[in-house]
Amino acid sequence: MSAPSVVEGRQKAASPMRIALIWGLGLVLAVIAAVVSIAAVASGQGPEQPVHAYLDALQAGDGGKALGALHAQVPSGSAALLDGPPLRDSMSRIHDLRVGTAQPAGSGKETVPVTFTSGGKSYTSDFLVQQTGSDWLFFPRWSIVPGQLPTLQASVVNSPRATINGAAVNMPSGRNSFPVFYPGSYVGSLPGEYFAAAPVTAVVAQRTSQESLSLDTKATPALTAALDAKAKDFLDQCARTASSQQRLQPDCPFSYSTDNRIVDGTIAWSITQYPSASVTPFSGQWTVSPLPGKARLTARQIDLFTGQVSQLNVELGFIFRVDLNVSGSTITVTPVLG
Repeated sequence: MSAPSVVEGRQKAASPMRIALIWGLGLVLAVIAAVVSIAAVASGQGPEQPVHAYLDALQAGDGGKALGALHAQVPSGSAALLDGPPLRDSMSRIHDLRVGTAQPAGSGKETVPVTFTSGGKSYTSDFLVQQTGSDWLFFPRWSIVPGQLPTLQASVVNSPRATINGAAVNMPSGRNSFPVFYPGSYVGSLPGEYFAAAPVTAVVAQRTSQESLSLDTKATPALTAALDAKAKDFLDQCARTASSQQRLQPDCPFSYSTDNRIVDGTIAWSITQYPSASVTPFSGQWTVSPLPGKARLTARQIDLFTGQVSQLNVELGFIFRVDLNVSGSTITVTPVLG
C-alpha cells in the first residue's frame, strides 16, 4: 500500500486542535449567555419590578391584574371605576409617568417613588415593597406590601345618577363611595338637557388619599329659557283675558284697586317687564324663585266726588310664583295665585 500523503497527515493532526477551539468558543458563548441571563433576571426582579407590572395593568385597563399586583383589599362601595374603559380613562390624564429608584424603608422594605403630572400639576405616588422569595437562589423577588385601595367620595345635587370617567354611575340620595386605583385621574359630571353639572376632576396619588368629587347641579340655559317662555305665555294670556273681561282684579299675579269708577270698555292690561326664571335646589327638589315683573293698566276713570273724567295709566309691579315639575323632556309649570 502506498504511504499517506503529507496533506492527509496534516488534516488528521489538526483535528484535536479544531475540536478544542470549538469547545472553547462554545464555553465563551455559554459564559456570555449566562451573564446576559443573570443581568436580565437581576434587572427584571428588582424592587421596582412589581410597580412596573402594576402600572402596566392600569394603563391596559386590566383591573383584575392591577389588583393582583397591588395585593390590595377593596373597601365597600361601587366597583364601577375599577376596570375597563373607566380605568383606561383614568390613566389617559396621567402623563410623564416615571418609576424612580427604590429607597430603604426599614424592616427589609423599600419605597419605590412614582412621579407623574396631571392637569399641569406634579404628583408623587409611593409604593412600599418587600421581599417575598428569591429566583435562581440569588435574586430577591419583590412584591407590593398589601393594603387597602383609596376611595373617591362623590356627591351630586338633586340627582340619583352621575357620570365618572365616562361611566354612568348610581348616586343613591345623591352620594356614593368608589374604591379606586392610584395614581389616577377621575372626572365627574352630570350631563342633561335641563339640569347639568360641569366637569370636576380629582387626582388620587396615594393609597391613603381621601379625595372627593362634588358636582354642583344647576338648571341649564335650556330650562330657564323654557321657563321664561312659559311664564311669558301665561302672563300674556292673563293680560288678554283680564282686558276682555274688563277686570281690575283678575285671576292673575297683577291687580289694581281704586275708589274711582272705571268707564266700561276702557280697561286694557299689558306686560311691560317679563320675569326671568331662577331655579335653585331646596330639600332635594327644584324650586323657582319668585319672579318679579311689571304690568301696565290703562283705562278711563271718573272721580266719584267731582265727576271729573281722567285717563288712568299706571305701571304695577307684581310677583309671579310657580311650581316646577320636570319629567324627562316634559316641563310642567303651575302658577300659584292668591
